[in-house]
Amino acid sequence: MPDFDTEGLVGAWIFDGAGGARRIGWEEIHQGAPKSPAFVWISLQQLEHRHPQNWLHQQSGIDAAIIESLVAAETRPRCALYEHGAFLNLRGINLMPYSLPDEMHSVRFWVEPNRIVSVRKRPLSAMGDFEDAIQRGRAPRTPGEFVADISMRLVDRMDTVITALAEQADELEEQVLRATLSNLSVKVSEVRRVAIILRRYIAPQREALNHFSLEDAEWLSPRDRNRLREAADRVTRFAEELDSVRDRAAVIYDQMVERRAEQMNHSMLILAAVTVVFAPLNLITGLFGMNVGGIPFAEDPNGFWTMVLLALALGMVLMSVFRGVKWL
Repeated sequence: MPDFDTEGLVGAWIFDGAGGARRIGWEEIHQGAPKSPAFVWISLQQLEHRHPQNWLHQQSGIDAAIIESLVAAETRPRCALYEHGAFLNLRGINLMPYSLPDEMHSVRFWVEPNRIVSVRKRPLSAMGDFEDAIQRGRAPRTPGEFVADISMRLVDRMDTVITALAEQADELEEQVLRATLSNLSVKVSEVRRVAIILRRYIAPQREALNHFSLEDAEWLSPRDRNRLREAADRVTRFAEELDSVRDRAAVIYDQMVERRAEQMNHSMLILAAVTVVFAPLNLITGLFGMNVGGIPFAEDPNGFWTMVLLALALGMVLMSVFRGVKWL
C-alpha cells in the first residue's frame, strides 16, 4: 500500500523551534505557515499519470516556476536562491530493501523561513530515518538545521555504498592475477558502471550544498552553514573516491587485456614451435610414403624403425635449437 494519500501527502510536521514537533493534517496545512520561530514541513509524493496535485499547484502559493522544478521528471542536484526562499534538489542512495546500489533518487525542497515543502519521486531511507528521529524527540529547531540534518543523512548513506565499492575494487585488484578472466570481467565492468553512475549525481551535489550555505537568512545559523559545508566536503571526497575506483577499474581491465594477450601469444608460440618441428617430419614421411620405386629402406626389414629413429633424432635436434634461441 502507498504511504501517501490521494493528494500525494506523505506526512506533515509542525516544529515549535525548541526541539519539539508533532504531526499535522490537511486542516492545519490549509491554515498557512505558523509564526516564527515555529515552522512546518510538508512532505509530498510526486504523483504520476494523474492530474496535478491541487494543493501544490493551486493553494500552496509557490511560484509556478518553482513548482515546475519541484515536480520535474529528472534533474541533477542544484540550488537556486530566491528573494523569499531557496530551492534545493538533492539525491541520495536508496538503502531500501530490494534497491540497487546505484539507485539515486531525488528529493526536492522549497525552503522558506516558516515552511518547507519537499517533493519525492520514490521513498528514500534517509528521509524515513529522519522522520523516525523526529518521533524520538530529535527534531530540528530551524529550517537551516532541518536541511543540514537531511544533507548529513544522505551523505552518510553515500559513505556506506562508496566504501563497499572501493573494497570491491581492492578485491578485484588482488584477484586479477589468479582469477579466471571470463569470471572477472563482468565484475570489473559492473564496478566501473556503478562508479560512473554514482559520480554523475554526486559531483553536482557539492556545488548545490555550498550554494545553499551561502543563503543570507536568519534561519540559517553559522552552525548550520558549517554542517552544510562539511557535507559538501564529504561529497567532494566521495567524488574523488569514485574517480579513483573508476580509474582502478580501467587499470584492472587493461591488466586483464594484457594477461589475455600474453596467454594468446604463449599459445601461438607453442603452436608455431609444434608446426616448425613437425613440418620437416611431415616432409620426410610424405616423401617415403610415395608409391614409387627407389624408396630407401623399402626392402630393409628394419627400415620402418630406422625412419622412426631418424625422425625422433631430427625432432630432438629441432627442439634443442628452439631452446637455444629461447623460442621455448
